[in-house]
Amino acid sequence: MLWFHYLVAVLNVRLDRARTAPSRGASAVEWVIITAIIAGVAFGLAALIRTLVEGRQADIENGFGGGGGGGGGG
Repeated sequence: MLWFHYLVAVLNVRLDRARTAPSRGASAVEWVIITAIIAGVAFGLAALIRTLVEGRQADIENGFGGGGGGGGGG
C-alpha cells in the first residue's frame, strides 16, 4: 500500500500547486484531472489482472488435485 500513499501525496502536491498558482491554475487542474483518470484506469486494470490471475491459479491448483505439494511418499 506504500504506492497508494505515494500516489495520494503526489496528487495532493499537484492540487496544492493548482490552488496557489494563479496564472497556471487552470492548466494544473487539468493535469490533476488527467492524472487521476489515468491512475483510476491503472488501478482498475491491476484489479482485473489480479482477479484473472487468481482465477487461473485456482484452475491450475484444481487440475493438480488441490496443489499444496507435500506428497511424502518415497
